[in-house]
Amino acid sequence: MSTEDTFISHLMELRTRLIRVFGVLALGFLPCAYYARELYSLLAQPLLEKLPQGGQMIATEIATPFFVPMKVAMMAAVIITLPHTLYQMWAFIAPGLYSHERRMVLPLVFASSFLFICGMAFAYFAALPLVFEFITHFAPEGVAVMTDIGKYLDFVLTMFIAFGVTFEVPVFVVVLVRMGIITIEKLKDIRSYVLVGAFVVGAIFTPPDIVSQFMLAVPLYLLYELGILVASFMGKPAPVPDCPAISNDGTKPMEPELDKAEAEGKKNS
Repeated sequence: MSTEDTFISHLMELRTRLIRVFGVLALGFLPCAYYARELYSLLAQPLLEKLPQGGQMIATEIATPFFVPMKVAMMAAVIITLPHTLYQMWAFIAPGLYSHERRMVLPLVFASSFLFICGMAFAYFAALPLVFEFITHFAPEGVAVMTDIGKYLDFVLTMFIAFGVTFEVPVFVVVLVRMGIITIEKLKDIRSYVLVGAFVVGAIFTPPDIVSQFMLAVPLYLLYELGILVASFMGKPAPVPDCPAISNDGTKPMEPELDKAEAEGKKNS
């Protein structure tokens, strides 16, 4: 098979995977769109519970009451269909990986997804209630706290992304150690810098209050320590020879040069 034919076959495989991803995403969006208002009410619950008596959320634009719940429905659909999306990603890249890389990538992909969702849950159940209680407590006398629903969604999404990425720290640490980019001893030596950096990150990606800064910085550092602990148990494996991988269409083995190079690298090391 020529290089051009191989490239075209990969493009066709990518197209097939993308069609499946967006097809399942569309199917997941339909029930979420039906319950869009309920989903937004659930998302707004941390703020609604902290508003003073008579406080409420408002919509300052004509189309906002429609589009904002639809955005929440789409976000819910992405989360619900995430396992299928990850499987399609894995099925596309797996034929080009060595066996030991396949054994490593698949757990990391699902661990990353699980930790990201855990970060979102931590933000929703722990961080947001404390942040909103702190903010509403310091509202001046006579000021009615009424937040636009679009602005609230943007704020919550920012917090979700910040905490979701923060909870990925153990994965980043393990990958760096397993790839030999950094050693566990070096990670332990820079603990003080990581601690300072955690509070800097908390100050940048959270609202200007000390509560949310601590809620992001402390888990970030603790997860860094967890990553060191996990990496110390896993260690750095030596590369092993691999059998030729199978092409995406499952009919023809891929060229074995990469496997030979890996075996030669092990012999030289």
